[in-house]
Amino acid sequence: MDVARLAGVSQKTVSRVFNDEPYVSADVRRRVLDAAEQLGYRRNNAARALASGRTRSIGVVTLGTALYGPASLLMGVERAVRDTGYALRVVNTMEGDPAGVAGAVGSLLDQGVDGIVISEPIEEEGAAGETPLRVDVPVLVLGAPSPVTAPLVLTAGGGAGPMARAATEHLLELGHMTVHHLAGPQRWYAARDRLEGWRAALTAHGRTVPPVIEGDWSAASGYAAGREVARDSGVTAVFAANDDMAIGLVRALAEAGRRVPQDVSVVGFDDVPVAAYVTPPLTTVRQLFDTVAQEGLKRLVHAIENPDATPLPAADPPVDLIVRASSGPLAKGGRDTGH
Repeated sequence: MDVARLAGVSQKTVSRVFNDEPYVSADVRRRVLDAAEQLGYRRNNAARALASGRTRSIGVVTLGTALYGPASLLMGVERAVRDTGYALRVVNTMEGDPAGVAGAVGSLLDQGVDGIVISEPIEEEGAAGETPLRVDVPVLVLGAPSPVTAPLVLTAGGGAGPMARAATEHLLELGHMTVHHLAGPQRWYAARDRLEGWRAALTAHGRTVPPVIEGDWSAASGYAAGREVARDSGVTAVFAANDDMAIGLVRALAEAGRRVPQDVSVVGFDDVPVAAYVTPPLTTVRQLFDTVAQEGLKRLVHAIENPDATPLPAADPPVDLIVRASSGPLAKGGRDTGH
């Protein structure tokens, strides 16, 4: 074991130190603890690993929110873990929490988990330039770059860019000269990916890239954006970064007398359960949360149980555009200035 080797003692001595057993000299105890700290081992994690090899548990760090995407992804992880034979330990973080992901990961390491899932984190205040947290177990990051360093970091669920591109291209194929974007808050990696996919589609087709309107994922922010869009008769197509904002946008357009899709086509993202039942039914991109979670957990468990094997390859989920009645060609007499 690395700790024993660095401290110059036996694994049994390391086990005695971590289990607070007697008959260990102060000097040896200090050397073992210093070696453990230097290697990034947590006391409880090391003790459990020494005793049983693995704890058969996986920790999950998730943003504490009721938003459809993160909540659905967490449910997908919970369902996927049931089939692995591992216990699940969940720690929630909150926007603005000073401990953030680092505190949540530290808590899980202290519980001795065999692997960690970090589900759709956001960029934390002051994170830029900081030294990444070091983790000594395999890590799976869903929907974002890894905020930690580890012996093995797996990623999954990073397909929002191609999905956003498909949504934008759907509107261009309907004859719209350009597509406006109602973005999510840019601290969210998911919002950035969707914005970049939208911009990439317009750029690839040589279309004007309009200014971005930023919302906060809520229907209320979509409604506010819709009131702004309704005042501009040159806007004929909008891709919203989630369905809640799209629904709020449609409501504001209807109140202003702008018909959807005859005057303005709208496409959302997520395919929330209500999307098929609003007026008009919402065209959207469906996120395959269960597929992402199952594939990611399969790769993480393989890495835990086969530490010397080549990691299983990642498989991007397919793009699933659900076309309903909120998107259509520009009506005759409608304006499309392409700005």
